[in-house]
Parts: sequence; C-alpha cells; structure tokens
Amino acid sequence: MKLAWDRRAARRLTIALSAGTGLLLAGCSPTGNGAGSPAAGSAPPPPEVGVLTVAPGHADLAAELPGRLEAYRVAQVRARAAGILQKRLFVEGADVKAGQALFEIDPAPYRAALASAQAQLARAEANLLQAQALADRYAPLAKTQAVSPQEALNAQAAAQQARADVAAGQAAVQTAQINLGYAHVTAPIAGRIGRALVTEGALVGQGEATPLAVVQQVDKLYVNFTQSAGEVLRLRQALADGRLQSAGKDAAQVQLLLEDGSAYPLPGRLLFSDLSVDPSSGQITLRAEVPNPKGQLLPGLYVRVRLTQAGVDGAVLLPQQAVARGAAGDNVLVVAADGSVSAKPVKLGPAQGGKALVLGGLQAGDQVIVDGLQKAKAGGKARPVPWSPAGSAPAPAASAPASAASR
Repeated sequence: MKLAWDRRAARRLTIALSAGTGLLLAGCSPTGNGAGSPAAGSAPPPPEVGVLTVAPGHADLAAELPGRLEAYRVAQVRARAAGILQKRLFVEGADVKAGQALFEIDPAPYRAALASAQAQLARAEANLLQAQALADRYAPLAKTQAVSPQEALNAQAAAQQARADVAAGQAAVQTAQINLGYAHVTAPIAGRIGRALVTEGALVGQGEATPLAVVQQVDKLYVNFTQSAGEVLRLRQALADGRLQSAGKDAAQVQLLLEDGSAYPLPGRLLFSDLSVDPSSGQITLRAEVPNPKGQLLPGLYVRVRLTQAGVDGAVLLPQQAVARGAAGDNVLVVAADGSVSAKPVKLGPAQGGKALVLGGLQAGDQVIVDGLQKAKAGGKARPVPWSPAGSAPAPAASAPASAASR
C-alpha cells in the first residue's frame, strides 16, 4: 500500500512541474502579452526619401529652338565654254583651293579662234600704220594747198577708222583668250567639293552653263532657326517690366545641340534677327555663325539652338521628376525639420537643360523630395537623405545642386 501511494504522489508531482514549466514558457514567449513584449499595432518607421536642399541663385533663361545648318558659301561649278569634257582634275570629296583646276574642256576650237583674232588684229594694225602715214603726209600739204582739203580730211578719217579697227581687233583677241580660259574650269571658292556631275566625254556648255560640281565652304557654317513671335514679345515685355534682366555681353552667343542630344563644344555667334514675322507661321527667323574647323558639322544637319536671351534672380533648378503637374497648378513635396511632408505650389519658367526652372514658391533651405515620391505623401512623415543623380557622388545635405549657380 505504501509503495502504491508513493507512485501516485510522484505522478502528481511530475504533472504539476510540467504545468508550471508551460506557464513560464508562455510568459516568456515573444507572442505573448507579458511585460517584455512590444505593444500590439505599433507604427512602421517613416520611409527614406532623397532630397535636394534649395539655394536660390541667378539663372540664365535660354530658349531651345529648331534650326538647320547651311554652308557658309556655296558655289556651283559650271561649264561656260561649249565642248567635250576631256579631264577631271580633282578627287571627289576633297578640299580644293580657289582657282584650282577642276575640269578641262577640249581647247582646240578656242585656240583656233584666238589665232584668228590675233591675225585680224595684226591686219588692223598694218592698216592703221598705212593710214596714219598718209594722214601725216597730207597734213602739211593741205596748208600749202598742194592737196585739196577734202583729200586731207579723207586721210585723217581713214586713220581714225584704222585705229577703231585695231581697238576692235584687240577686243576680239581678249574675248578669244577669255573663251580659251573657260576651257580650263577652276574652283571659284575654297572649300570641299562634292561628286562630279558629269563624266569625261560628255558634251557640256551647249546652249546653257552645264553644272559640273558643287563647292561648299564648311570651315564655318550658318545655322538658321526660328522663334515664335509671341515668345519674343513676352520676353521683351518682361525685360521692360523688370521681371527679367538682360543676359549681358554673352547674349549674342549660341550653343548647338546635336541630334543625339550632345552639345557641340564650340559656341556660335548670333548674326541677326529678321525684322519681319513670317505671316504663314508666325515665326521670326534668326541666323548664327558656327565655327567648324574639324568638319564635324555638315550642311543640312538638323540641330537645336540654345540661345540665352535673359536672366532671373532667385531661381532654382530641379530635376523634372520633383515637380508634380496638374490642372490645379504645379507643386513639389517638401520635408520639414521634424520629418513632416507638405506640398508647396511653385511657379515654373521654361525648362532649362532638361531641368525644371522654379521662379517662385520655394525658400532657401527647403528640402525638396526628388527620389522616393511614391513612398511619401503630403501630411505624412519621411526621413530625408541627400540625393544625387545616378552615377555621381552623393550630394551633401547643405549643398545646393538645384540652384542656378551650380548649373
């Protein structure tokens, strides 16, 4: 009996110890409601966003306008003498000098014409010699009435006519020399010559001046571009009202943007702005001159022309993704010192170099959200970190990469 009682007591003790251990483990479990567990339903940490610290400065207002390049000078090489083309004396696509021989037309007919004119001139000179001698002999005889006055007058007239025949002969010789010179076609200007438009053996200059080739001067080029007349008038009004300042001494310079988006390294020089507006398009035509020493630019190439026309103080440049555009206006998200996010309406000017130009609505020190806009919303919280473009070093929090001065 005593042994059975001891066994039942030992079993009850084991059950009690197991229950106590379960309660102790439940109290220490992370999912329990013990004193060491966190409060149920706690808020997540604020999202991290990339910001730019605003530092307003001076910005130049540059308009990007469409334009096309044009050769500085273009000369068509034409056959001014009729005949068979015998030789081509240049390499197509090469640079030629002014006066360089390009083609040779059969000169034989022109040499013969020159020889004939020279013979006619020699005959006229011989006639002049004879007529002048007769007039000189009759002049003193007419004073002594050894010859009649009419005979003396006829001798003087014959000498004058002989001098006229000599002058006509000299002009005929000069004309024949010019025609013979036309048989050797030369470059009218220095530049780059294109392909030959005719081949050897072709009959050229028959009835009209046959085009043979084209020479273009491309060491500098013209760029012709247009701007809306309304934009020009608004710009002039803003300058007159003092809302904008003149761009200064560099206003006459232009920069070219090529079709691939790259900027041409050499600046151009604005030559003139047309005095009238095209009635069909409402555009004003402008022209600039651009150096092209390496021949990188080609006539006819489509480009965009960046023309600085005015400047404004207190401006800020932001990446385009930082600005939310809507029917109610444009705005940006700003993070305050306590991490709260709010929307600020802004006034935008024309885009500059792919960036948004903010003319009003921001103050120095404002932290504008550029990256992580999908995670932040007005009235919420965010943790700001300095933002920098992809591939560049992170910007310090106090820097002003969005200001016009850092452009």
